[in-house]
Amino acid sequence: MKTVNVRDLQKKVRRCMQVAQKERVVVTRHGKPIAIVTGVDGYDWEDLYYATSASFWKMIEERRREKTIPFEEVCRKLKIPLPRKRLKKAR
Repeated sequence: MKTVNVRDLQKKVRRCMQVAQKERVVVTRHGKPIAIVTGVDGYDWEDLYYATSASFWKMIEERRREKTIPFEEVCRKLKIPLPRKRLKKAR
């Protein structure tokens, strides 16, 4: 993890963005961390939106606490046949 102070960040923002694509960059002010710059090259807007959405992650946490339904029961309720289990081929 690299660090850069605010003044250097203002002078070298382009270089900082390049570094941030490979590793996180901690921005400091008076020697104390104030932010982290993380590269997002290769992500699309939708991925970024959901990755940073507090309401989305709250919904995910709530759903994870709910009771789950076994796969077999889902298939039965939807009236679809259970998929056959594939046997591993011997090499």
